Amino acid sequence: MSGRALGRLYGYRSPKRYLDRLIAFQDTDLIKIVTGIRRCGKSTLLDMMRDYLAQQGVPAERLLTFKMESLEYTGITDYLTFYRMVRERIDGIDHPYLFFDELQNVEGWEKAVNSLRVDLPCDIYVTGSNAFLLSSELATLISGRYVEVKMQPLTFSEYLDFRSIDAVAAEGLGERVELVSKTGDRLNSNTVLEQYITYGGMPFLAHDEPRRELCRDYIRSLYQTIVARDILSRATRRGRGAITKRDVLERLCAYLADNISNQTSVNKIVGTLNESAGGKTNASTVSAYIDALEETYLFTKVKRYDIKGRELLKTGGKYYIADTGIRSYLDGYRGSDSGRMLENVIYNQLVFEGYEVFCGHLRAGEIDFVAIGEGSDRKYIQVTERIDAEATRERELRPLKLSTLGKIPDSYEKILIVRDGDHPTDIDGIRIVGAVDFLLRNKITRG
Repeated sequence: MSGRALGRLYGYRSPKRYLDRLIAFQDTDLIKIVTGIRRCGKSTLLDMMRDYLAQQGVPAERLLTFKMESLEYTGITDYLTFYRMVRERIDGIDHPYLFFDELQNVEGWEKAVNSLRVDLPCDIYVTGSNAFLLSSELATLISGRYVEVKMQPLTFSEYLDFRSIDAVAAEGLGERVELVSKTGDRLNSNTVLEQYITYGGMPFLAHDEPRRELCRDYIRSLYQTIVARDILSRATRRGRGAITKRDVLERLCAYLADNISNQTSVNKIVGTLNESAGGKTNASTVSAYIDALEETYLFTKVKRYDIKGRELLKTGGKYYIADTGIRSYLDGYRGSDSGRMLENVIYNQLVFEGYEVFCGHLRAGEIDFVAIGEGSDRKYIQVTERIDAEATRERELRPLKLSTLGKIPDSYEKILIVRDGDHPTDIDGIRIVGAVDFLLRNKITRG
């Protein structure tokens, strides 16, 4: 059965990027570790890998799954107990395939898994919803012996697949894309994009036209699980202080969500939190809590890159959220700052495509993204809602223009992504592209 067929079987996403990577490392002496925010599809990916192996003729008794959040494994919290339990389960089985789901709650799990790798002819697959899964201790212990597969919520392209919406090239309009429903009706591309931005790309919510109440309840459950189970319930974090102040944590979440794509710093966050709540939160506490949020893949910090000096800057940076649906929930679905929400979606898309992404710094102004790919693949990208107004157009184009003082010192591609309105396709060598067209540029089918 093909990867695409398996995707249909599970009503899930096109698994090509993720499943094919697991298949590529099948039966190698590497631990396959799938990471990502909760409910983005990691467990389903393991199920799909199991079914792929079954289709290849691997008997069921060799395919063993350990879902560590099941009550069956409540008492399995340390690596020795875990190791003994696994050895007992696989006794007498020739070359087992071991699937460990949400393994981060087993303290020292890496010691047990590495020992299984060394002691037995087996093939190991692991998922986890916390970046502490890949701590420095783990990296030291099994350096060169694991491969990480990073999962994200659905991209816009995958979201359309879920809803059975096709993207076709608009006849006579170059790179422009039109969206077509499964019944053949033309859809308003901006409306569908707005639904995706507002409600996000969690697979469970993407099957049908979004309903706010359902989306709100589901995202609330996800958010509370991350805060309560993945952060607050961790009494210790391997030598670092416990995260115990729920009010501080939730205010910090709200602040970072409200300020996606804005330049910020720990000191600025501390000042804002103390001003709003009259508290005495300090930089050390805020830094620890931000680390915890990043470890759950809820937020990611993007560093500033000095384009002229070609070096990372120590100050500043931006935070982006894993899924804009979570941001909408935290924002109370007010629909504020749609331009920054779009910027967040573009960031997630670039990461999905394999780019290393920074926010760019020039004397002429900040550039939203410096996207560095393989070889000579590099892009400078600005994101905006509209460029109808001359002042807006000039502001967004200024950092990209060759004539600007402090200009970009190379000839890599420069792109301005625009969400709404009519616009040319090129201004002074800068490519102007619609947001939908950019997000679907690798998906277009001729129809």
